[in-house]
Amino acid sequence: MTMDPLTALETSTRIAAGDVGVLEVIDTALEAAHADECHAWTWIDDTGARNTARELQHQLDVGQVRPGPLFGVPCPIKDLNALSGAPRAVGSQAVGGTLADYDDGIVARLKSAGAIPIGTTAAPEFGLPCYTEPDGRAATVTPWDHTRMAGGSSGGAAAAVGAGEVPIAQGSDGGGSIRIPASCCGVVGLKPSRGRVSSGPYGIDGPGLVSSGVLTRTVRDTAAALDVLSGPWPGDPYYAPSSTGTFLSVCDRDLRPLHIGILRDPVIADTQVHPDALTALDRTAATLESMGHIVEQTSAPFGPPEWESFRCVWEVGAAAIPVPPDREEFCTPMSRWLRDQGRRRSGVELADALAGIQMVTRRVGQHWHSFDVIVSPTLAQPPLPIGALRNDDDPAADFDAQCRFTPWTSLWNITGRPAMSLPLHTTIIDGVELPIGIMLGGRLYGEATLLALGCALESARGHERSFR
Repeated sequence: MTMDPLTALETSTRIAAGDVGVLEVIDTALEAAHADECHAWTWIDDTGARNTARELQHQLDVGQVRPGPLFGVPCPIKDLNALSGAPRAVGSQAVGGTLADYDDGIVARLKSAGAIPIGTTAAPEFGLPCYTEPDGRAATVTPWDHTRMAGGSSGGAAAAVGAGEVPIAQGSDGGGSIRIPASCCGVVGLKPSRGRVSSGPYGIDGPGLVSSGVLTRTVRDTAAALDVLSGPWPGDPYYAPSSTGTFLSVCDRDLRPLHIGILRDPVIADTQVHPDALTALDRTAATLESMGHIVEQTSAPFGPPEWESFRCVWEVGAAAIPVPPDREEFCTPMSRWLRDQGRRRSGVELADALAGIQMVTRRVGQHWHSFDVIVSPTLAQPPLPIGALRNDDDPAADFDAQCRFTPWTSLWNITGRPAMSLPLHTTIIDGVELPIGIMLGGRLYGEATLLALGCALESARGHERSFR
């Protein structure tokens, strides 16, 4: 067990003060990555990371840089994103393995802030499932119990952070892919608002479901990273307005009483919710009330029939992933099934689905107009055993099981609103302590409120940094 590892902010502060060297920090992280037992890593860049550490230390020593909150901090990159010089597997035996010859925009911004990408972390094929069990390698597991899933698709990122190997890791979220593994691994995961973190200059936004971000162990680290990552690239189709002040500064803000809705009902699928997840929700509601907020129960703004628009767009998106015809057979059964479903959709169906997403967004806005924040469990269950969702013999059943496991997360991708999973509670199952995430969803571009509330909840709940 790694006890009380440093946060990103603590790490950069110690580096700036000269209490620890950049190379020492990176050597420690590399050692932890090589000792990983969660199958979180796909590639570790010992030589490149150490060279970067030496260069940053030199710049610091001669006064060429003013170190910011991520300076010298080890931060791996999700296998779906391009990191120059790294093999990019995208979780797939069908197309993976080529070396990236450029950095994605989010990688470039992390590097510019002095973060050091020491390697890449595991993701499922194309980031499509909510579990990280790609063919050809061991399943990625939660550090809390190595027989249980880390979630997905940013499973490797969450596992590496949750295990204390690194304080921060880059991730992305198209239907819950930051928040799902955050809940499974007991870490913080924020999906920013649509347009807050640009996918430029190389990424294509499409219907705007995907947002990039990070996984961390504290809300303050998440806020500091959002300050680094926020902002447009030329030509962005979506653009979030500039924030007033920094996101890190709002963590110290005294919140006015908020109107908070408590959502117990599943949204996208009819499913049973684990009683401990609902108990955790009730405890969170009581904490919020004790903090002076106005808390009341709310209902789901739409149901499974309206969610079918998201499903259509998801299937067509899977079908559009470029896979050479002679390599299609090497895709997982889930990927092949989704791609087949997408190919069966007509242009009119896709147009109707895109319109349906916009109508759902309007319905959500009207239904929750009076609320500042919506609070729900992140997932319907604690982290499940490896293979509990994957079903190669029946991919349709696999997909339905994923929906039942994640009945709240994609709502926030459809609407473009921000949402954050917080590790506020745990439960005991079969004698093992497991994390339960609580999700805060906000108004569009309302990250500041979520971050301030998240910090207050961390403090109120006596959040302890104890990681397996």
